[in-house]
Amino acid sequence: MKPCVFTGSAVAIVTPFCGDGVDLEAFDRLIERQIQGGTDAIVVCGTTGEAATLSYNERMALIERCVRTVDRRVPVIAGSGTNSTASSIALSKAAQSAGVDALLTVTPYYNKASQSGLVQHFSAIADAVDIPVILYNVPSRTGVGCTAQTYQALAQHPNIAGVKEASDDFDLIQDTLNLCPPDFTVWSGNDGSTAAIMALGGKGVISVAANVVPREMHELTQLCLENRFLEAGTLQLKLHELIRALFCEVNPIPVKAAMELLGLCSGELRLPLCRISERHLEQLSHALEPFRPAV
Repeated sequence: MKPCVFTGSAVAIVTPFCGDGVDLEAFDRLIERQIQGGTDAIVVCGTTGEAATLSYNERMALIERCVRTVDRRVPVIAGSGTNSTASSIALSKAAQSAGVDALLTVTPYYNKASQSGLVQHFSAIADAVDIPVILYNVPSRTGVGCTAQTYQALAQHPNIAGVKEASDDFDLIQDTLNLCPPDFTVWSGNDGSTAAIMALGGKGVISVAANVVPREMHELTQLCLENRFLEAGTLQLKLHELIRALFCEVNPIPVKAAMELLGLCSGELRLPLCRISERHLEQLSHALEPFRPAV
């Protein structure tokens, strides 16, 4: 039986920038805020962390800093997926050497691999490391998605721990849970689907919203894990407007704006991502009001 990498809320942590570089001191502060807020795991260099525009050296500096700052208090999961199997293996090996607890590997974007190609791609990554690999299915961004039968095949690999499911395809999620063994974990990849996926048997969420509301996302997942779904549903509804605002433009544009509004770090992004529009900034600011700390 494979151990579960984490249960609860894992933050897909943003990368704070300062001019042309990464603001590692601000990154440390964000990590501490997450741990104090009850976050159950930290995902570094994911989509929300703008991994696509980080250099290799920046990526490794962030991973190493995250491992050192977290200091085993919660699991650290490194985004190591690319659209090249060889590059994904190299990043995965480097992240393992840096001391991460697990890896998050996205379906290869742009190439649009077949299901057989996906099985071979993820299997090659998992063969190359000795730590758990979490698959990441987000077809709206990559142009390709996994089937339940692909998950069934990959679930047999001893290093493949489960999937971050961001398709919002509930037929796929139910088929996956029916076909795969109990030690193949499903985590929600969309904040707004957290309670629903956990009601089906998911074990938590890899969350964008947790950057802003770590305590609430942790509480939401704990309520679900305790089978207190009526209370979880109430909290999910309370978070609805904020979550909608955090996705009013492509992630991570709104969440970086929210972090700046809250004074947590710079809202700087790297092209081709650009700052949020004034109209959406107003929507975001309004949605943040119930969650601003009392003065």
